[in-house]
Amino acid sequence: MANDGLRRQAAVGTLSLGAALDQSAPLATLLQRLQASRAHFERIRALLPEGLRDAVQPGPLDDTGWTLLVPGGPAAAKLRQLLPDLQAALDQGQAVSLPIRIRIRGR
Repeated sequence: MANDGLRRQAAVGTLSLGAALDQSAPLATLLQRLQASRAHFERIRALLPEGLRDAVQPGPLDDTGWTLLVPGGPAAAKLRQLLPDLQAALDQGQAVSLPIRIRIRGR
């Protein structure tokens, strides 16, 4: 029973994740960029060869472009070959074109 009081006291000063996002403009912006990155990835996912679909991950999205993360050089090389098609799919219906960057994870 003593632990219940401690839990209530600890919970008084905490915010739920949703409340924190609502109250913090930087966190809300970060969440929006994360959601946009995932949406971009869904637009191009079908264009990736089956062997690359699970290896490629959506990465950071910022004002200068969008990053795709790959496990190594061979995957990056293959993705670079596909860039024109990926970029065309990403740009379709968009007012602003964001360049796609490819980065090897861990670098």
